[in-house]
Amino acid sequence: MSDHRIIDVKLDERTILWRNADVEQERRVAIFDLLEANSFRPLTEYEDGYAGPYKIVMGVEEGRLTVAINATDDRELETFVLPLSPFRRTVRDYFAICDSYYKAIRAATPQQIETIDMARRGLHNDAAEQLTERLAARVEVDFDTARRLFTLICVLHIRQ
Repeated sequence: MSDHRIIDVKLDERTILWRNADVEQERRVAIFDLLEANSFRPLTEYEDGYAGPYKIVMGVEEGRLTVAINATDDRELETFVLPLSPFRRTVRDYFAICDSYYKAIRAATPQQIETIDMARRGLHNDAAEQLTERLAARVEVDFDTARRLFTLICVLHIRQ
């Protein structure tokens, strides 16, 4: 029987240098939402037939995303590496628009906030599609899972 979902996600804290309250809140919400509903199916057939659920640990090493996939008993199933260079511009643009959004919340009109938020969501959706394509050779994810994973990738990119 298979259970293709993530039941625990951790970020490699060694790779996160700094984050503010807004970023920390985004991280908490992304992890909460991810654990509430996700679809995560590694394409590897494990020797013992293990088919989920999964615990994952995400980190960044030498400009690449590392994703360790573990069984519920913490046994390592596999680790894969994904180049992050295709995401650099998207992450940078996402940070810029998020910064504008947080500033707008404090001083802009509701219509201005809504416009910025629509642009932010559109960029986030584009990034989720890009991530789904990049993961396709290793793991199958649904759109909402990819959106939340992209948020966590952004958290891993925070630098002071």
